Amino acid sequence: MFRLKENNTTVKTEILAGITTFFTMVYVVIVNPSILSIAGVPSDQVFTATIIATVFGTLWLALFANYPIAMAPGMGLNAFFTFTVVQASKGEIDYMTAFSAVFVAGILFFIISLTPLRQMLVKAIPNNLKLAITAGIGLFIAFIGMRSAGLVTGDEANLVKLGDLSSPMVWLTIVGVLVTAILMMYRLFGAIFWGMIVTAIIAALTGNLTIDGVVAMPALPEGILVWNPIEAFGDVIKYGLYGTVFSFILVTLFDTTGTMVGVAKQAGILKDDKLPRARQAFLGDSLATTIGSMFGTSPTTAYVESSSGVAMGGRTGLTSLTVAVLFLITAFFSPLAGALASVTAITSPALIIVGSLMIGAVRGIEWDKVEEAIPAFLVILIMPLTSSISTGIAFGFISYPLFKLFKGEGKDVHPLLYFFAVLFVIQLVFMPH
Repeated sequence: MFRLKENNTTVKTEILAGITTFFTMVYVVIVNPSILSIAGVPSDQVFTATIIATVFGTLWLALFANYPIAMAPGMGLNAFFTFTVVQASKGEIDYMTAFSAVFVAGILFFIISLTPLRQMLVKAIPNNLKLAITAGIGLFIAFIGMRSAGLVTGDEANLVKLGDLSSPMVWLTIVGVLVTAILMMYRLFGAIFWGMIVTAIIAALTGNLTIDGVVAMPALPEGILVWNPIEAFGDVIKYGLYGTVFSFILVTLFDTTGTMVGVAKQAGILKDDKLPRARQAFLGDSLATTIGSMFGTSPTTAYVESSSGVAMGGRTGLTSLTVAVLFLITAFFSPLAGALASVTAITSPALIIVGSLMIGAVRGIEWDKVEEAIPAFLVILIMPLTSSISTGIAFGFISYPLFKLFKGEGKDVHPLLYFFAVLFVIQLVFMPH
């Protein structure tokens, strides 16, 4: 099934690669519940939903695409779900309605993935805007991490200011960031996860963490949250969540496509710079997003941490199968994960570190070209300032074609970008956001 000989690998190598990938990304089962619980979703619900989405998406890539790539709910999109869609609505939109938007995004994304439109979207959007979106999300989730831990705070006089440095949680967060960064400097696989474990031990020794249980049967206290497409589309229309749905699709599109191409190239899977079995692979994120929303988690995307497994020799879907099996085993450790997720100083360093990695995308932006730099800058700046990924994307998509038109290079802009620019203007001016 996995064609191990053809890919010049062995069962032992693939399993070790899968174990490596698992430890580099298992932090998601702790961080994701800690973020979505702020929106009111029960932690146990999110934990199990995270496992379901991760296992489904990863198994899809293992069995149908034979890729050594794992999937899980994406960082940034979970924060967007919580702080922009739910909390910013001030009670008007609850998490059930927000999951309807994720469900709709998954369905539309699935349809797009069945057609050439997915590749068209990737080609239509300028590279500088893609890089800016990644960097902007990085700043956004890093800011969320700092704010959640109390490292930064704000009031009417100062929108953002230094937090209370006498707080144990603030110092625990600082220690967590330092420990994780040091582990990363020494290139320890799973540095983010092990950094959380070290921080948790320190928190327990200082009385800031209490663990009442370790193992329990997986649970979905609220069952299936979304299942009716008609009701889900109705919620999106009723609350005008068009920009939210588009942002979910767009960010997942970039994350998955970029990660798959990058990791596939590292693994030597690319054939003539093209992904083999691309359509099968690209169906994975859309289906996992749809399934995940039904049980209670934000959109699912391919994880760049998969590159750690590839670096260990992973070349086939057996690597991904190993990851999926390990996440299934993790499903029985919800009490432990819940305890760790309840302490913001344990999860916040992960957000800050992941944000620092994502901001590295700015190095590829053409800063010497004003017509490219300003739209990219607006995307990066507006996302954390407005706590909205969709608003940042909107300003980038509106300003980019305008600058190109003023420079006389309007013909170089793909027609789809003009179409999206008009839609975003309508959304920002005439619809709630």
